[in-house]
Amino acid sequence: MTQTINRSEIDAMPSRYRAQFINSLSGFKSANLIGTADAEGATNLAMLSSVVHLGANPPLFAHVTRPTTVARHSLDNLQATGVYTYNHVSPRMLPAAHQAAAKYPRDVSEFDAVGLTAGYVEAFAAPYVAESELSIGMRLVEVLPIKHNGTLFVIGEIAWVRCPQKVIETDGYVDIAELDAVAISGLDSYHPVLSGTRYGYPEPD
Repeated sequence: MTQTINRSEIDAMPSRYRAQFINSLSGFKSANLIGTADAEGATNLAMLSSVVHLGANPPLFAHVTRPTTVARHSLDNLQATGVYTYNHVSPRMLPAAHQAAAKYPRDVSEFDAVGLTAGYVEAFAAPYVAESELSIGMRLVEVLPIKHNGTLFVIGEIAWVRCPQKVIETDGYVDIAELDAVAISGLDSYHPVLSGTRYGYPEPD
């Protein structure tokens, strides 16, 4: 039976239950690992499910970072160096990729802790995940505060893309389903991505 859950009922939910409930409502999201390094080169890795496309010219992506009331190592690093990477997650990277979300101390590299491999593009300080078939190097553009809840909107410009040529179609479409990527729903549920149905550019009848 379908029910209507009102705002007062949502507010009354236990905090972890509410977080899982609200995070599930927006549907499937891309699962990415964000790779960073500090000014001394110490690496960090964290899970993201909030990466969004902002525009193609210039090529901009963004993600949401939770409030800085606790340490945010990825944010600190990308602000210090101005660069970071997004790395698509595949089933063979689980559960290691999920474990990267754990709150490790600053002096512990999540790459080492979860058993993933840091790779580098020449003259780019942030590491990518070698096990990921699609990695995107980003240069920081700006960090915008979202005043209503204290989160931050991190906007970056694409510096490079690393992926197999075979998944880039003749019109530029990147078929991530062919890369065996996974989507995420809620905080901890990972789903295989199936090849979709493409339609032509819509024109008025």
